Amino acid sequence: MNPNLVNIHLVNSNSTHHKEDLPGDFAIWIFIFAEMLAFGVLFVAYAFTRANNVELFNASQLTLSRTSGAINTLVLITSSYFVVQGVAAIKRGLNKQCAHWLTGAFLLGGVFVGIKIVEFHAKFAADITMSTNNFYMFYLSLTFFHFMHVLMGMIILACIIVKARRSAYSAQDYVGVETGASFWHMVDFLWIILFPLVYIIR
Repeated sequence: MNPNLVNIHLVNSNSTHHKEDLPGDFAIWIFIFAEMLAFGVLFVAYAFTRANNVELFNASQLTLSRTSGAINTLVLITSSYFVVQGVAAIKRGLNKQCAHWLTGAFLLGGVFVGIKIVEFHAKFAADITMSTNNFYMFYLSLTFFHFMHVLMGMIILACIIVKARRSAYSAQDYVGVETGASFWHMVDFLWIILFPLVYIIR
């Protein structure tokens, strides 16, 4: 057999295999699927409980700031776009551009956190806790659980930014960037479900 044909076959096989792989480290996808399952259970529990307490849920829902929720939705969607651009940059071997894009995503994550802290403070100042009623139990538990994931995502992004500024990645080695990006997209996706479910649907 022609050695050149063998080499071509191996290159094509590797390329196809790479395209079929999930982005980032496989371990992060196990974690993502586990977290998605946990949130999914909570979402179903919320929907079931709401169906049996529609008036209570609708009345309590009116105390939430849809404007804040909508702003945070836009913030996270924009941050995901920045992360996509960061991954695209590192695939071209552009560490500094990658760091710049991810820094933008990190700062937007900070905006999200700031808005949520204001929301939480307003509820606690009004003596609203998880024991107030079923709606607030779900609202506070779901949004705080997601809030902690945003903080975790920001820590991951910060680590990647530091490494990118040190040129630790390359066009051939960017698994770490994709891993962090995958986690951040999960955080964004979960909020896109959580926002209309808790803030809007009546």
